[in-house]
Amino acid sequence: MNYIFRWSFFVLGVIIFSYGIALTITMQHLGIHPWDVLNVAFSNQVGLTVGSWNIIISGILIILSLILDKSYIRLGTFANALLVGLFVDLYLWLGILPSATSSIYDIFFMILGIIIMGFGGGMYNAAGVGSGPRDGFMLGIANKTGVSVGKVRIITESVVLVIGLLIGGPVFAFTFIFTFIQSPIFQYTYIRLGKFVLKKDYKRTELSH
Repeated sequence: MNYIFRWSFFVLGVIIFSYGIALTITMQHLGIHPWDVLNVAFSNQVGLTVGSWNIIISGILIILSLILDKSYIRLGTFANALLVGLFVDLYLWLGILPSATSSIYDIFFMILGIIIMGFGGGMYNAAGVGSGPRDGFMLGIANKTGVSVGKVRIITESVVLVIGLLIGGPVFAFTFIFTFIQSPIFQYTYIRLGKFVLKKDYKRTELSH
């Protein structure tokens, strides 16, 4: 296994994924992903940056996952928790993202952000260095309860959404259609790039013998 290649692939995926998150947050009046609703809500109500709350909540989920089923927690899980929060804050701080204009362009940028998140998420997961904190948490619950991962995801994200909504998070139309756009792109990217990573590993193994 070529760790340098896999980690480079992972970090690039995280950078792309974080850009998608930041882009959707700038268009948050249209509604954002349930987990980001929670991050934005805490940021607005308590203080600290959106990225800081991403790191804090990811840390809590990692602790819970270690209790539930630590098999999904690897070095990449900790790196994901830290890097996504840092890159989201960096993008928002740099001021390079388009501003909301309450026009058709906002919808375009929102959809673009969701597509980028799906691609980036599939990419960093395909690197095979560890599940994201949220994925590891939900997989751990599924294993412990025997409930399907799909049902666990729906229940977990619904609870997160309600909490975010109650504390003033940005919930609107795209919050509810987010998964229908992101998930297929994530799955396709994860499968295709996963095969690409395995092929690269195989070729490097062949060359080394």
